[in-house]
Amino acid sequence: MNIYKHLLFSSILAASSSLVSADFNIKANYQSFIAKNWKVLAKAQGDLNHDHLADLALIIEDTDPKNIVSNDHLGSSKLNLNPRKLLILFKNNNGYQLIATNTSLPSEGDIDSPCLADPLGENDPLEIKNGLVKIALHYWLSCGSWYVTNHTYTFRYQNQAFKLIGYDNDDFHRASGAITEQSINFLTGKVKNTSGGNEFAEGNQPIDIKWSKLKKTYSLRLEQVKFNEYYEFE
Repeated sequence: MNIYKHLLFSSILAASSSLVSADFNIKANYQSFIAKNWKVLAKAQGDLNHDHLADLALIIEDTDPKNIVSNDHLGSSKLNLNPRKLLILFKNNNGYQLIATNTSLPSEGDIDSPCLADPLGENDPLEIKNGLVKIALHYWLSCGSWYVTNHTYTFRYQNQAFKLIGYDNDDFHRASGAITEQSINFLTGKVKNTSGGNEFAEGNQPIDIKWSKLKKTYSLRLEQVKFNEYYEFE
C-alpha cells in the first residue's frame, strides 16, 4: 500500500470510529441516561440547537437512604444529602444524546445550614425558553437569617458548548422588606443594580438603578459553574 492509499484508509477509519463513538452516546429514550435508583426532580423541553426538535434538560437526584442523615440541631430532624445532577440532552431522529452535565447542584438538605429550605423546592427550578436554559435557586432559612435570596443562571448553546450568558440575583429582607436586585449580561459585560424597593411599602417607592461594566471577561461553560457556591462577579 503506497503512502497516499495508507493516508486515505487511515482517514476513513478515523471518521468511521468517530461516527461509531458518536452513535454510541445516542439512546432511544432519555430514561436510559438516568442511573438506577435515581429519580427526576425537574424536566424542561424545548429546542436548544435550532434544529426544530424538542431537546431536554433534566435535574435528577440519587435516592440512596444512606444519604438521609439525622439532625440534632435546629431545622428538620432528617437531612437529605443525596447528590443531584443537571443533564442536557439533544433530541435527534434516533433518540437522545447527552451534551452537557453538571454535578454541583445543591442537595435538598445542608448539614452546615440545617435550617435551609430546599434550594430547588420553590417554584420551577428548571426552564427552557427561547432556546435558553435557566436554572433558578431559592435560598430561604427558617433560622439564622432574615434574607430570602434568588439566583438565576441563563445558558445558551454556542460554539459547541452551553455558555453562561446571564446571571440574576435578588435579596429580600423579611423584617424590613428591603429588596435589592442585580442582573449581569455576560455578552455585553453590563451590570444593572437596582435598590430602593420595599415589599411592605405602600404606594410607589423611589427606585435607584445603577449601571456598570464588568472589570473582567467571563466565559464559563455549564460544566464549570459551581451552583453550590456564591458568585461575586467583578
